[in-house]
Amino acid sequence: MQKRYMSIWFSTLLTDWIRIKRPALKALPLVFSDKAGNRMVITATSKEAALLGIHTGMPLADAKAIVPDLEVIENQGHRMGRLLKALGEWCIRYTPLVAVEADQGLILDISGCAHLWGGEREYLREIVNRLRGLGYQVRAAIADTMGTAWAISRYGKLSPIIKSGEELNALLQLPPMALRLSPVASQKLIKLGLKTVGSFISMPRSVLRRRIGEESMERIEQVLGQKEEEFSPLVVPELYSERLESMEPIRTRKGIEIAIEKLLTRICNHLERDGMGLRSALLQSYRIDGKVIKTEIGTNSASAHISHLMKLFSLKIDQIEPKMGIELFTMDAVKVEPVDHHQAALWSAEKGMEDQKVAELLDRLAGKVGTQAIQRYLPQAHHWPERSIIKVDSLLETLSLPWRTDRLRPVQLLKVPEPVQVSAPIPDYPPMLFRYQGITHQVKKADGPERIEREWWLEEGEHRDYYQLEDAEGKRYWLFRSGHYSSEKTSGWFIHGFFA
Repeated sequence: MQKRYMSIWFSTLLTDWIRIKRPALKALPLVFSDKAGNRMVITATSKEAALLGIHTGMPLADAKAIVPDLEVIENQGHRMGRLLKALGEWCIRYTPLVAVEADQGLILDISGCAHLWGGEREYLREIVNRLRGLGYQVRAAIADTMGTAWAISRYGKLSPIIKSGEELNALLQLPPMALRLSPVASQKLIKLGLKTVGSFISMPRSVLRRRIGEESMERIEQVLGQKEEEFSPLVVPELYSERLESMEPIRTRKGIEIAIEKLLTRICNHLERDGMGLRSALLQSYRIDGKVIKTEIGTNSASAHISHLMKLFSLKIDQIEPKMGIELFTMDAVKVEPVDHHQAALWSAEKGMEDQKVAELLDRLAGKVGTQAIQRYLPQAHHWPERSIIKVDSLLETLSLPWRTDRLRPVQLLKVPEPVQVSAPIPDYPPMLFRYQGITHQVKKADGPERIEREWWLEEGEHRDYYQLEDAEGKRYWLFRSGHYSSEKTSGWFIHGFFA
C-alpha cells in the first residue's frame, strides 16, 4: 500500500486556545509572552497582532509601544506541547497513527483510511472543518512524504492534495524554508538569489552539500522520498476498541447482530483478561453514503457478559438504518471498571445488590424506558430530609451506615418542598384538609407532629413539624409546617413527599 501522510498546521494555536476559553478576546490583538533572560519576549501572536507588525521573538516592550492596548497573556508557553498532544489524541479517531510536529503541527499516517470518508478530499475537509468548528485556525495537506505535506500545509497556495509522484512539481515555486532547512541554510540560498526550490533543487548534490550542509541535504532527500523519515506516533493508554470491516455492505438486521456480537466477543475477552468490565460502550456504524450512526449502551455494574451486553444492543438495533449498506463497524469501551467478584455463601441464598441478575435486569429496563427512570439512593449522616440521602450511579457502592427504620419516611421525596393551603383547627393539630395543585384532599387519618430541627452548623432557618396524612382515597402524604405557629418567620405549610 502506498504511504500517504497528512500534515495539519495550527498557525495560531495558543491564541486560538485562549479565545475558546475566553470568547471576549475574540478579534482583539493578542499575544503570549515569556521571560527570556532579563526581559519578556513574544512567544505567540494572533492574526490581528501579526497584521500590526508584531512577531514572535519581539521584546514585549517594543510590542506594547506599537500597540498600547495589546492584550498580553504571560507564561503559558508550556501549554503548547500539551495542546498538541491532546489534539493528536483527538485525531486518532481518523487514523491510529498520529505524531506531533515541532512547528505547531501534527502529522497523520492516513494510509488506507481516507476511503472511509469518501476519498482524500472529503477526508481532509472533514478533519479541517471539525477542527475549525472547535475554534482552531488550521491548514492541512496530503502527500506521499511527510516533508511535502509539511511544506504544502504551510506554504502551498494551490491544491492541498498532492498526487503520488507529483511531490517535486508541487515544491518548485515554494521558498527554501518549505523544505524544513535550517534558518542559516535558507538565508544562504536566498542571498545567493536561489529564492525558490526550483532554482536550486536540480543542482549537483555535492555543490548543494557544500553550501547548506549535510543535515539540510538529508531534509531535501526526505521531502522527495529518497530517504526514510522517522515517524514516532503518539502512544496513548490502551483502549478497549475494535473495528470490523465488511467485504460486502451489510443491509440486514441479522448482519448487524453478527457484527455486534463479533465486536463484543473481542472486547469482552480482552476485558476479562485484564479483570475489567464494561460500564458504557459506543458502537459506530459507517454507511456507504458517508453517514456515521452512533449507538450507545450503559450498565449499572461492570460487566463482560457477552450475552447480556448483546441484549442491550439488540434493543437499539432498530435505530441503525443501514440504507445502502454499512461497510465498517467500530466499538469502543467508553467507560470500564474493575470487576468485583463476590464470594457467595453456600448457606445463604440472599445476594441482594451483589446478584448479577439484578444488575442485568436493571440494564435491560434502562434500555427500554431510559436510564433516568432508574435511580438508586444511599443514606447519609444527616437528619435534615434533603441531605439524608444521596444518589449513586453504581450498584457496587455499599452502605456506609444503615437505613433509618425507627421513623417512617416517604418513598418519593420532592427535591424542593411545595407550598400547600391547609385548614387546621388549632395550633399543633394536624390539618383537616389541604389543597395541593388545585385539588382539595380531605384528611381521614393523621400522625404527628415529628419535629426536625434545622442543622444550624450548615445553614440558618426555622425547624419543621412533619405530619403523615392519609386522605379519603387512601393516599398518604408527608406535610410540614415551617417554624412555630405564632412565629413571624413562619412560611406556612408545605408538602415534601409521598408514601407508597
